[in-house]
Amino acid sequence: MFKRMFDILISILVFICFFPVMLILAFMVKKKLGSPIIFRQKRPGKNGDIFELYKFRSMTDLIDKEGKLLDDTERLTPFGTKLRSTSLDELPSLFNVLKGDMSLVGPRPLLVEYLPFYNEEQSKRHNVRPGITGWAQVNGRNALSWEKRFEMDVWYVKQQSFILDLKILLMTVKKVFIKEGINFDGDKTTSLFTGTKK
Repeated sequence: MFKRMFDILISILVFICFFPVMLILAFMVKKKLGSPIIFRQKRPGKNGDIFELYKFRSMTDLIDKEGKLLDDTERLTPFGTKLRSTSLDELPSLFNVLKGDMSLVGPRPLLVEYLPFYNEEQSKRHNVRPGITGWAQVNGRNALSWEKRFEMDVWYVKQQSFILDLKILLMTVKKVFIKEGINFDGDKTTSLFTGTKK
């Protein structure tokens, strides 16, 4: 209950402080990438319940000759890269926190199609609300294997506390400002699982 109240309070404060920034970003996304301004995607939340994740759009809708979307690297513009590197594309996710879909801190929500592939231990990452940032994100996320990231997610679920959440939030602010080993856009985990379904 206290974690939920903390999430709501901080999300409202951040939303108020960054509202002018969000308006400017919305205008820039519309101008540079067109509509829609908000990227929406189904993700698994607590207990595997599906919700719609919100972010500022950072890629174009370029397609190949067969009408299929090009690879992410080909659709990601310099503007989108900058947006992601500053983590400002995550600001709309505050609405997910206010709605109760997410928490400020928790395991990052991955793609729905990977749900059948988690083993029993890895599935424990869904015992809590997913977060905008998490333990794996502030501990060398891009340099970690997926197995190690899942291990850290489960460790957080077992060890979570208000003090740990504060530590993760402070570490996140530091790493975003110095752009050290943290990048939230790697949620599309192509070939993440190579084993069999559980």
